[in-house]
Amino acid sequence: GQGCIHTRIDFDLRSPPGIARFRAFIEDAADLVVRYGGSLSGEHGDGQARGELLDKMFGPELLEAFREFKAIWDPSARMNPGKLIDAYPLDANLRLAAYPAPEMRTEFGFPDDEHTFAEAALRCVGVGRCRKMGPGTMCPSYMVTGDERHSTRGRARLLFEMLQGDPVRSGWRDHAVKEALDLCLACKACKSECPVNVDMATYKAEFLSHYYAGRPRPLVAYAFGLIFLWARLASRAPWLANLFTQTPGPRDLAKRLIGIAPERRLPAFARTTFKRWFARRPSPAPHPNPPPQVGRGILPSPSTGEGEGGGEPAVSKKAPVLLWPDTFTNYFHPEIGRAAVEVIEAAGFEVVVPEADLCCGRPLYDYGMLGLAKRVLFQTLEVLRPHLEAGTPIVGLEPSCIAVFRDELPNLFPNEPLAARLHDQAMLFSEFVDQHASDFDLPKLSHLALVHGHCHQKALMGMDNEQRVLDRLGLDYQLLDAGCCGMAGSFGFEAGARYEVSRRLGERVLLPAVREASPETLIIADGFSCREQIAQGTGRQALHLAQLIQLALRKSAQAPG
Repeated sequence: GQGCIHTRIDFDLRSPPGIARFRAFIEDAADLVVRYGGSLSGEHGDGQARGELLDKMFGPELLEAFREFKAIWDPSARMNPGKLIDAYPLDANLRLAAYPAPEMRTEFGFPDDEHTFAEAALRCVGVGRCRKMGPGTMCPSYMVTGDERHSTRGRARLLFEMLQGDPVRSGWRDHAVKEALDLCLACKACKSECPVNVDMATYKAEFLSHYYAGRPRPLVAYAFGLIFLWARLASRAPWLANLFTQTPGPRDLAKRLIGIAPERRLPAFARTTFKRWFARRPSPAPHPNPPPQVGRGILPSPSTGEGEGGGEPAVSKKAPVLLWPDTFTNYFHPEIGRAAVEVIEAAGFEVVVPEADLCCGRPLYDYGMLGLAKRVLFQTLEVLRPHLEAGTPIVGLEPSCIAVFRDELPNLFPNEPLAARLHDQAMLFSEFVDQHASDFDLPKLSHLALVHGHCHQKALMGMDNEQRVLDRLGLDYQLLDAGCCGMAGSFGFEAGARYEVSRRLGERVLLPAVREASPETLIIADGFSCREQIAQGTGRQALHLAQLIQLALRKSAQAPG
């Protein structure tokens, strides 16, 4: 309304000719604005960027009056020197002019940042939206500590100074940078809530991969980062593993040795894994009212062929869906996998599960184990190759796993076609039900519910699909604006500052809301760590969306008629 123009011009501020063009442009622009009686800085302060030009707008006499006034109150020129009065040149102290943008080998490809970590570290322009204390998720650690170094902006600044070598001089080994990143929950909220999409979770993983290169990590990193390996081992004798993790004495000793908060309860391993149950179960009985199989838009797997009736749709054959058996569903909560199978088959699809033991590698990123994460993901791509080439949907129950396929995977393998296919074909359980089983007539549930969204789901995939499915169920629900639950994978299990931050985050909104809910109110949370935080903080058991739909199907089957 006042003719205020915001400009973002990509000047070359690294080379002398580019800086000269920048200066010439700014001087010409200042002359043009003054000629029309305008303001050089509009709604913002003049500071250093416009201080040198104020003589054009105010003239030497008024500028001298400014100088005298400042001298009265600040005779030693200690307050904001070089700004407004006797200002630095507008092309002095430019951030990029002194930035070497060093060449470095990184694990992530950073395809959106000219394929360099140095450019990624420049994304932050200091807006400071990460310093908010209100709605949204960004930035969880800052919401608790109020410390600038624990904000996305503070961490981005430290990374910039590290790469610049001033004043952070220890590079990848710098302890101050490590300390600032230590309380980052890798929630990825900054990637969606920050105006310039700073991705601190990725930067943290990259930093830690270099920080620990050639030296051992803390025991807790191996305990949680390699959970997929320990879980496989424990599944051979879950009773023995639970003896050590659930029995007082051995459990408490293990916590002290590893660095787990004594207040935390370790999840128990399931007696039978989801994959073992799936392999041994009898053939599924036909659903009493299966939906039609036309118009799914899903390609059949190589084993089913293209139909045997001369090109007509094979309506009698079920379209295959690959259900991703994540570590936490497979080894800790197989009942969620069983619920998903029941729902997907009731919707008229065939469920397939990979025989090989696979992992998305999510826990590895938290500790910078990116080399191993890439090997794990490469194995996943090879095992899934037939399904990826056939266009089979890959449905995941754990939001953080699908977030890997949609986000980290193409960043680690930017030129791999199979990675691009998995990025496109991977989907949340809620996305599958909403988009591919839209004709599935879900029974109604007349319940109240509180719904908590996983951070990665909110940041990368959104909650729209989840809400549409809940609407189809007829649920009277409230989607909590609780930010991060605070558990964030293994973060909330660790002793010390991480446990305290985790506890305080949970107590911001989520845990009090669950405690205040009536016993009849259903608690919905798709993330493993979210459900753990709720269970350990309130004693309430949250349901996965798959379990909720299973509940609706079973109640409908029991209804008269």
